[in-house]
Amino acid sequence: MTLDLDLVFVIGLIVCILSVPAFLGAYSEGRSLRAGMILVIVGAGLIAFAVVQTPLGTYSATKIPEIFTKVAGSILH
Repeated sequence: MTLDLDLVFVIGLIVCILSVPAFLGAYSEGRSLRAGMILVIVGAGLIAFAVVQTPLGTYSATKIPEIFTKVAGSILH
């Protein structure tokens, strides 16, 4: 079984995006931002792993929609 680095990259982006509601909820209720920080660290770690394991220039801001559609297509197919 091979590790699909595009999938790891997309999961990292989704985890980082999910940290925003965690931050907002904790901030509005006066709680610790611990859960949001854990999500950011995990997501950034997944993104960094995918970026380091691929050739330079594979992941860029302009290629993110293409990567998302490729991963979604492989999951739904």
